[in-house]
Amino acid sequence: MSEDLTLDELRDALAPEIAANAAFDGWGAEALTMAAVAAEADPGVAKLAFPGGAVDMIDAWFAHIDRAMAAAVPDVATLKVRERIAALVEARLAAVAPDREALRRALAVLALPQNVARGARLGWRTADAIWRAAGDTATDYNHYTKRGILLGVYAATISVFLDDESEDHADTSAFLQRRIDGIMRFEKAKAGWAKRTETLPSLSRFLGRLRYPAV
Repeated sequence: MSEDLTLDELRDALAPEIAANAAFDGWGAEALTMAAVAAEADPGVAKLAFPGGAVDMIDAWFAHIDRAMAAAVPDVATLKVRERIAALVEARLAAVAPDREALRRALAVLALPQNVARGARLGWRTADAIWRAAGDTATDYNHYTKRGILLGVYAATISVFLDDESEDHADTSAFLQRRIDGIMRFEKAKAGWAKRTETLPSLSRFLGRLRYPAV
């Protein structure tokens, strides 16, 4: 490996190799050293690329998986929204499948009290990456509700995926489809409610007019 790599580039390059070793050795120094040696990188420099230890390694791996997910569904714009979300989540699961035990260990690390906040941020980042790859550009409250709902669906799907021994993870795919169907029903109902109430008096608009009366 070139010695000219920046620490960011080194982190990106080592992340998948660390994950491959973490399945057996955990997210620690041994997995990092083995990945560095395999990549012909200085283990000491590699350690500098992950100052936060295991959580930084997991962070880098998750980012790598997010990029692999987006690259695996290049024609996402040709699909319906529900198909986009399903295809992207399926692509992310496929990318992580070879290192499923590493994922199990990573989630155990992120569940530790000192890592819960970081884990929540990483989960939100993944939900955001999926929606962005799906073409979502919402900036209002829908931006947050979409990601919050998807995060819950994805977390539940991962729980099924980790113990799924069915062929090609068919049980996980079926579970995911049912949950996405639920999201779509919710979005349809929400849109219907918004349309029915758009002509009703708005308390927020009324209060706004009291505070900022028209000239």
